Amino acid sequence: MRRMREDYRPGSKPRPESPFLIRRMTREDLPAVMDLEKASFRNPWSFELLQRELSHDWSVIFLLEEPLPEGGKRLLGISIFWIVHDEVHVLNVATAPEHRRRGVGWELMEATLAEGRTRKCSLATLEVRKSNEAAINLYKSFGFRAVGVRPNYYVDEGQPPEDAIVMVLDF
Repeated sequence: MRRMREDYRPGSKPRPESPFLIRRMTREDLPAVMDLEKASFRNPWSFELLQRELSHDWSVIFLLEEPLPEGGKRLLGISIFWIVHDEVHVLNVATAPEHRRRGVGWELMEATLAEGRTRKCSLATLEVRKSNEAAINLYKSFGFRAVGVRPNYYVDEGQPPEDAIVMVLDF
């Protein structure tokens, strides 16, 4: 879907039309999404876990793609989130490393939050690595605020555990 983007900050001006396409993931997308997960994270989601998310009514996976001049599309990012009752819970936002700083994460979060608003949600929550300043700043730009810490939430083999910051956005 192409659309005008607007920041959620008061007094902001509309941004130019997005060059990106956002759509829901299908089973046929699993190999490409697995490649993106592996490129983006030390501990990517498994094929089985992604496949299971596709079967849950409460789970949504958005893909952000860029049309290629020669035809076809390139996968640049994904957003995985749950909608349970009146809450959006963001589980995973990933951008292909070579396409970071292009607005991919921003577009995915905008679409994720818009879906929550469409479904009459009143709250959005997420956890983010304490060291992930870029993601923390992205979430703050949408109005998320830190409300707590989950000690040793992220445990990566061969790495010390890392705390997660719990962030909340009221719609």
